[in-house]
Order: sequence, then C-alpha cells, then structure tokens
Amino acid sequence: MEHRAGMRFFQHPILRKYASLVQEDLAAAYARDLRKWLGIAPLIGVMTGLLTAGLSVILLNVMWPPILNGYLKYRWLMAPGLVLGFVVSGFVMQYLTPDPDEHSSEEIIRSYHEHGGDVNMRPFLPKLVAAIATVGFGGSAALEGPSIYGGGAIGSCIWSRLRGVRAFQLEPRDRRIMLICGAAAGMSAVFRAPLTGIVFSLEMPYKDDLAHEALVPSLIASVVSFMTLTAFVGNKPLFNFAAVGSFDRQDLLWCALLGLIIGLIAMVYVTTFRRVRSFFIRLKSPHWIKLGLGGLLTAICGLIFLHIYQGPLVPIGPNYEAVSLILGQAHSTSELLAFSGLKLSATICSLGTGGVSAMFVPLFLSGGAIGLAFSQAIVHSPSPVLYAAVGMACFIAAGYKAPLAAVVFVAEATGGHALIIPSLIGAAVAYTVSGDASASGDQRLHEAVKMHALREIPVKEVMQTRFLSAPASLSLRDFAKTLSAHTGHEVFPVLEGERLIGTCSLWGMSRVSPDRWGAVTVREVAHAPLDSVLPETSLSEALRRMLCENSEPTLLVVEEKGNVVGILSKTDVLQALVAGNGDELSPKKEDG
Repeated sequence: MEHRAGMRFFQHPILRKYASLVQEDLAAAYARDLRKWLGIAPLIGVMTGLLTAGLSVILLNVMWPPILNGYLKYRWLMAPGLVLGFVVSGFVMQYLTPDPDEHSSEEIIRSYHEHGGDVNMRPFLPKLVAAIATVGFGGSAALEGPSIYGGGAIGSCIWSRLRGVRAFQLEPRDRRIMLICGAAAGMSAVFRAPLTGIVFSLEMPYKDDLAHEALVPSLIASVVSFMTLTAFVGNKPLFNFAAVGSFDRQDLLWCALLGLIIGLIAMVYVTTFRRVRSFFIRLKSPHWIKLGLGGLLTAICGLIFLHIYQGPLVPIGPNYEAVSLILGQAHSTSELLAFSGLKLSATICSLGTGGVSAMFVPLFLSGGAIGLAFSQAIVHSPSPVLYAAVGMACFIAAGYKAPLAAVVFVAEATGGHALIIPSLIGAAVAYTVSGDASASGDQRLHEAVKMHALREIPVKEVMQTRFLSAPASLSLRDFAKTLSAHTGHEVFPVLEGERLIGTCSLWGMSRVSPDRWGAVTVREVAHAPLDSVLPETSLSEALRRMLCENSEPTLLVVEEKGNVVGILSKTDVLQALVAGNGDELSPKKEDG
C-alpha cells in the first residue's frame, strides 16, 4: 500500500508539471558545457595539485635548504654546484627531449597558439627532472615553470584520454581550454594563491587580452588544485607581507612614478633577455655546454653579491626566503639595487642559456627590491612595504604582460585590499611604458588587434585580380562550360564590350532550369551591379560595406574610369587577417 501511494504521489499532475519545469531550468543553467567541466576540471586540479606538492617538497624542503646553507658556509661550492646542476639539466634536455629549447611556460603558450593545445607527453618526466636540476642547485628561477608546464601537460593528456568518452563530448577546441585549465591549477598551487593562478594563466597567452573561454574550468581546477596541495603542505602563505593600513594621494603619484621607472627597466631587461635567449638558441654548441656556461655565470652573480654584502641574502636559487629577508630586515639602498641588478643578471644567465623554468619569482623579487629602494631614497615613506609590493606588481605587469595577475597577486600575498589601488596605478603605468616587450617570446597580440591593421591595407593588395567575367550575349550553357572548381568567386561581372552592365551569380543561374540554359543568355539573368570600391580603399572600409544590412558578401573593385580590375570577397579579408597584422601581403590571384 505504501509503495502504491508513493507511486501515485510521483504521478500527480502538479508534481509532474513542475518536475518538467525544474528539468528545463537545470538544462538551461548547465547549457554552457558546465556539466562537462564539473567532471573534468576537478580531475585536472587534483592531478596538478599532487604534482605541484611533490615538486614543492623536493625543491623547497629537501634540496634547496641544505644546498643554500652549503653555498653560504662554503662559497667556493657555488660555482661547481651550479655548473653540475646545469650540466645535468643540459644532458637531460639534449638527449631525452626532442627539442632542448622547448619547455616550461613557453611550451604551453606555443602549444596553445600553434598546436591546438597538444603537448608531447613523452619527454614529460625528463623535463621535470631538468627543472629540478636547474632550480634545486641554485638557478635563478623557481617552481612556477615546471608547475605551469606540468599542469598544462596534464590537461592536454586528459583530453587525449577522455576524447572518446561519449559522456564528456569533448571537442578539439576543448584541448586548448584544458591546457590553460591545467596551467592555472599549477600556478594556483605553486603560489598557494588560486585567484593569481587563474588570472595569470588566462593572461599568459596574450599580451593584451585574456583566454576567456578557459575561465570557468580554470576557476574550478585552481580551487581544487590549491586544496589538494594544502592537504599535504598546509595553507600557510608562501610569502609574509606586513599589512599596510592606508595611503594618501601623494602615495598614488609616487606609485605612478615608480611604475614609470620599473616599466623602462623591464623593457630593457626583457629585450636583453630575448636577445640573449636567441643567441644561445642559434649557438652551434651542445646544449649541456651552453647550460654549463650559464651555471658558471649564475654562480659569478651570486659570488659578486656575497663578496660585497655579507648576510643570508643571495640573488640565486628559488629565493622564496628572500621576500622576508628584504622586507623584514634593514638593507641599504645600494644593497637593494645591487640585489635587483644581480638577480636579473643571474636570471638571464640561468634561463637565457636554456635553463628549465620561468621567471615570475625573479621579476617580483627584483621589483620589490627596487620599490623598497625607491621608498628609502626618494619618498622616505613610513610604509616602505607599500612601495615594495607596488614594485613587485609593476615588474610582473611589465615583464609578463599580466597586469591583472600582478595586482591580484599583491592582494593575495598581503592578505588584504589596501594595496590594490596603488598597485593598479603602478602596474598600469609600467605595462603601458614597457610597450609590447615581453619576457615570453610566444605571447601574442589577440587576433582582434589585427582588425586595426586592415586600415592600412588597400583593397588592391588582397583582391582577386584574375577573375572570370561573362559576356552579356553568351548563353548560360556556354558560360557554365568556362566555370571550374578552382573559380575563386561566385559572382561574375557581366560586360557588354568594355562596359559593365551588371553581375551574374551562381544562385541566379541555378534558378533557370538546365534544359533552358542553351536558350537563355547571361544578360537575361544579370542583375544590378554589386557595390564597388576603388583599388585604394582600405580593407576596413570594404569590410564595413560587406557587413552592412542587405549587403552582398562580394565587392567589385573598379577604377575611376569604370574598368573592373578585381573582385573582393569576405574570404579574401579573412585570409588577410590570418596572414597576421597585414605583414607583407602579396596580391591575391585566382585562376579563372
């Protein structure tokens, strides 16, 4: 009886009516592939969190502390120790990977733009070993490189494994999303700052935009990755900042000036780094020899600093301890500037020669030292931590073209919102002053920027100059015989002698029965001429006319004398965009 009563309850008309409405609402709420990402993104987050936790324990707990103590106690160990670590990294990259110059965050960005998110998993473990050797023995880099690479590779690999699972319905474009999703999870875990990881990874592919499509899965994966890591190593903040209570209008002006200074320094630094990196990539020497030289030069930077300034602060290694040393102890302005200069030099020596990692930590440490020196020497502020934090945000914004991530990082690292406005001002100025110079050679301007280049390209550069025209007196049958699969357009000028009297389209021809094509002339199906532009008209203006209401997707290119010299279609404009910012576009010619 109870069972029957329960069945009658579920079959009640009112309940059935509202159950269907709830089902419709849920379907609408999860229409944006959310069901897919609720299953996949946590998996990426857990696996990336476990990987990052392992890297953190190996490098920050096992390797670096005793090696750093050894370097500080016996300075002569620094050169052989760094050379050994770098040579090991060089051997691994040269003999166990297909391309020793492709790794870390650069490989993830390149994969996003050029390979549809596909990451070769065969050299996955060797690259992690090379990163551990680079960072663990004192290379001027930190864990964000292998963490971003590892997370991105995990996301790409999971796409390959789950592509055939019907429940997930993965598409090719999802691979790029999962790549960024994994990179965000790696960045979030390595800095124990989920929001920073999300924003940085979304900004990472572009100099001027975000990878918007990866927002939701990156949000889920980053939180899960952070929770996974803290389950093993705790949730204590990685960097200890003293809280800043307030700031005044004068501080904002000083922060803008600091942004200007750091923006210029960052532009010089990243330009130098890219040139050094290109030099070593072209250098015809074994990779391990290049890295051995890089290790020696990195050690020299550390030894120079320790020779001048006595203390535990040293501009090599992952340097997580340097934040508290810089902010918590008294340092002269000259020492701070020397630390910043030698830290940047050591980073060029470590990564410019081919070391396996990235430079997020070196940039914000250098920015913090410059900001603190600026506060001591120029502003004489009672809140020097404010300028140190703003300096960090400025260098990240200018060097990595990630202004939002820079500001979010400062907010998360300080545990408050007091520095957001000063950091925004400084980061915006530094980002603008530094121009398009980026530490990443694979970062790109977003495709939408290419639209601006169309203003500078005349129609005559990309129009189809070899096109098929139709004599007005020709029959449709005879004209059809001249057509081929290689005809590059679907609308044809109709000429009577040299005079343009209209256009004939494949659509117009199809409206006439093929049985009558021998008796019907082109003139009879011709309609009014298409809109026309001059050869000197810009592509942006031509595209605007094509996109007008009731407009045709094709334009005639007509000289002032009335002669038709070409045809321009939307396809031609798209091909100009794909060519990239209008660089050296050659005239487009089609066989007719």
